[in-house]
Amino acid sequence: MKEGNRIVILATGTLMLLFLGLIYAWSIFRAPLTAIFTTWTPTQISLTFSISMVCFCTGGFVAGKLSAKLKHRTILLLSAASILIGFAGISFLFDSASSGKTLVVLYIFYGILGGGGVGLSYNTLLGVVARWFPGKTGMASGILLLGFGVGGLLLGKVVTILSASSLGIQYTFITLGVLLAVIILIGSFIVKIPTSPVAAPQAKGSAPTAAADEVKNFTLGEAVRTKAFWLLFLWVVFTCIGGLLVINSAAPIAVKFGSTAVMGLIVSVFNGVGRPIMGTTYDKLGRKKAMTINSFIMLVGGAALIFAQLTGSLLFIFVGLPLIGICYGGSASLLAAASNKFFGPKNYQVILGAATFSLAVAAIIGPLLSSKLQELSGGDYTSSFVMLLVVSVIAIVVNSLLTVFSKKDGLES
Repeated sequence: MKEGNRIVILATGTLMLLFLGLIYAWSIFRAPLTAIFTTWTPTQISLTFSISMVCFCTGGFVAGKLSAKLKHRTILLLSAASILIGFAGISFLFDSASSGKTLVVLYIFYGILGGGGVGLSYNTLLGVVARWFPGKTGMASGILLLGFGVGGLLLGKVVTILSASSLGIQYTFITLGVLLAVIILIGSFIVKIPTSPVAAPQAKGSAPTAAADEVKNFTLGEAVRTKAFWLLFLWVVFTCIGGLLVINSAAPIAVKFGSTAVMGLIVSVFNGVGRPIMGTTYDKLGRKKAMTINSFIMLVGGAALIFAQLTGSLLFIFVGLPLIGICYGGSASLLAAASNKFFGPKNYQVILGAATFSLAVAAIIGPLLSSKLQELSGGDYTSSFVMLLVVSVIAIVVNSLLTVFSKKDGLES
């Protein structure tokens, strides 16, 4: 396929993930549902997002397993059906007389079917598009994840307008389910697997790289038996926990220091742009340097927030929060690129699906840790900023161990 056509595939995948990124924008739906179902507690409502993240990762893992047996288009169509049923099924919320039953409906349709359906497409698109960009996997993954990261931000206003219109929140869910299913359906005919291996670009004067069949391709079982897999997993857990310690509270943190709540949106933007930035950094500098830079960005961001707390200066907030956004977004791109490089492209989707559970672990621990620290400190963010520094240092140490053990495992570092 020509260069221009693979760019079309990358652009289509990015657009698809932009819409699928709505699953991350749970806060958009939370407010109108809370206004209707007043008996729901904050903990019960928050559990919806945790369920959706676990099922998102499960869907990605299932997609990886199915990729060996089914065509990628079939998996995308399964994703479209799951999302359509999930979002449309939420309409049953408004027909149930029991708040307990409605919570179960929400968990099943939004959390399990919605989250799982998004995971199916997420993994499939990353796996297929990566085949078109050998040698630039980080860049391609970063651009795809840029769409996924900013999807909720860009479409949030649309959802808010629809919810406040004559459609109401009930039919907004149905409309979104149909829209997402149609977008996936159309995209499934554009995003294709290359009919022959795409050669990686060669720098002038460099020796030819190994042919695709000479690359060591790990099975999932072989990958999870390496220390490198689990150190990569842990690195993502700690960097994402660090990000979630402040990202979920970006707006109130900014307000506390004299800014406006719009700072929360700015952090979301940097979360998005951090993905292609760190993905491209991976391609140019390699795994070790890219992950080191990402870890130190979080450390510097945490230090800036500590200085903001000590001095009361808003300037440090404007430095710290965007840096945390870049690091948090960049972690997902580096996970995708490193999984491909470490363990080979043949079983990339299933291995990435397993590694992506690191995001679910962080999505559960990060918000709980953040809430507990704020509760113990009476709403003060100092303890959260200090914990951010702690997990940054741990991430740096884990990255150093990853470099050591990846060499012992015979992986390129």
